Amino acid sequence: MNIPSPSQFYSPVLTEAQPLSVPLVGLLPQITLHCLPQTPLRVALSRLAEAEMGVMIVTNPEQRPIGMFSLRDLLRINVEGISLDTPIGQVMNTRIITLPRQASAWEAALAMTRHRTYYVLVVDGERFLGVISGRDLFFLQRIELAPLGTLLHEAHSREELIQAAADIRTLAGTLVDQGVEAEQITNLISNLNDQLTLRIFQLECSVAECPEIEFCWMSLGSEGRYEQTLYTDQDNAIIFPDPPGGDCEALRMRLLPMAQRINEVLDLCGFPLCKGEVMASNPRWCLSLSEWKETFVDWIHRGDAPELLNATIFFDFRALFGNSALVTELRNWLNTYLKSNWFFFRKLTENALTNHPPLGGFLRDFTLDGVGTQAHTMDLKVHGSAIFVDAARLFALAAGVSETNTARRLRGAAAIWRQDEAATEAWIRAFELLQGLRLRHQRAQIRFGQEPDNRLNPSHLNDLDRRILKESLRQAKWLQETMERNFQF
Repeated sequence: MNIPSPSQFYSPVLTEAQPLSVPLVGLLPQITLHCLPQTPLRVALSRLAEAEMGVMIVTNPEQRPIGMFSLRDLLRINVEGISLDTPIGQVMNTRIITLPRQASAWEAALAMTRHRTYYVLVVDGERFLGVISGRDLFFLQRIELAPLGTLLHEAHSREELIQAAADIRTLAGTLVDQGVEAEQITNLISNLNDQLTLRIFQLECSVAECPEIEFCWMSLGSEGRYEQTLYTDQDNAIIFPDPPGGDCEALRMRLLPMAQRINEVLDLCGFPLCKGEVMASNPRWCLSLSEWKETFVDWIHRGDAPELLNATIFFDFRALFGNSALVTELRNWLNTYLKSNWFFFRKLTENALTNHPPLGGFLRDFTLDGVGTQAHTMDLKVHGSAIFVDAARLFALAAGVSETNTARRLRGAAAIWRQDEAATEAWIRAFELLQGLRLRHQRAQIRFGQEPDNRLNPSHLNDLDRRILKESLRQAKWLQETMERNFQF
C-alpha cells in the first residue's frame, strides 16, 4: 500500500466556517439587550427571559457600557440573597472587555482567553454596539476558547499546565486545518503561550519561594516576535536592575534557581530546552541592565559576523513577566545607541545577504539542500521566512522602531524609509504565505506521527502551492535587493 506524504495534505481543509479575520461589526447579533444602571433587577431578568438571551449590558445614558449582568451573576446574587428590586447597577459585573468595531474575530478570541471572559463588548468610540460571545466564535470556527482560558488561568499543577499546552497545540492545529491566516495563528499561539508561562511563574512561586528581587523575564526570537509555530523551542532571558553595591553576581545566583525551574516546566509543556542554551537559566543571559547594555555594545562593535548572526534573536526581546520598565529602558537605550551606527547596520546587512532564497535556475524551480533522509528538501524557516525576519529587524532597528513583530516592523519602518506601501504589503503577504506553508507542513507531520520540522519537499506541493512558494521567495529576493540598496555605504 502506498502511504501518502504528509505534504500532499497541505491545502487547508475547507469548511463552512468563516475566517477569524472577520470584523466584529459583521458578527453582531441583530438584538443585544442593554439597560440603564437604575433598572430593577426583576425587570432586567424578565427581559432576558423573554428574549431567551444570557447577558444584559448596562450602559449610561450616552450608551457607554459600564457593566454587564449574565446568568452566572444571577447564581452569585441568589447565594447572597439580593432583592430582585435592587437596581442592576448595584450587582452588575464591572469587569468588561471592549473592542472597537473594526477589530477582528481573532482579537476577540484572544481577549476571551486572556481575560477569562465569555463576552466581548463591541463599541464605536465609546458608544455600545453589541456583544460577541464565545458561542458566536464557536460557530464561526467550530472551536471553544473559554475552557482553555480558564485552564490557563486556574491550573494548579504541572499536569494541568502540560494539558493546557497540549490544548493550545490542538487549537492551533484546528485553526490550521480550517485555513485561518498564519498571522492570526502565530499571534494566537504566542499570546496563549505567554499566558501559559505567566501561570507557570505563579504556580512555581507558590510552590517554591521566588526571590524577592526586581526583574523582568524577556521573550526572544519567534516568541519575542509573536511568531511561534507548531514547532518551537524556548528562547528567553532575564534582566534585573543594577544593584546599589554593584554585586550583580549575588543577585544572579538568587535568580538562576527560579529560572531553572521555569525552563524545566516549559520543557515539560512541549517547549524543548534551547540547544544553544539561550535561556534565562544560563548565567550568560541573566544580566543586569548595565550588563545587557555592555553585551549589546560588544555585539554592535566587534564586527564578528558569526557572533552577530547568533545574537540577532536577542534584538527581538520583549517583556513577558515582571518589571517591564527595565525592558522599555533597554529598548529606548538601544534605539538611541544605534542611531547612525552604520558599521553595525552594514554588518547586519552582510549577514542577512548570506542567506539566499532557494530559487533555482531556468530549468529548476528551487535549490534543495537536504541530505540523507531529508534529501530533496528545503528549509522553509532558514531560507524562507527568516529572510523577511532579518530584513524587517534591520529596517526597524535603523529606523528606531521598537516593534518586534515582523509585519509590524515592516509597516512601522516603511514610512521612515519611504518604502512603497504596495511593496511593503507584498512582502508581508509573502512572509505570511511562507509561515502558512510552515504551519501546514508541521500540522501534516504531526497528523502522521512525525516529529515536526521546517524542511519541505516542494515536489509534494500541489501546483498552486508551488507557485505561491516560488512567488513568495521572489518577494524575499526583492526585499533583499531593496535592503542592499538602502544599506550600501
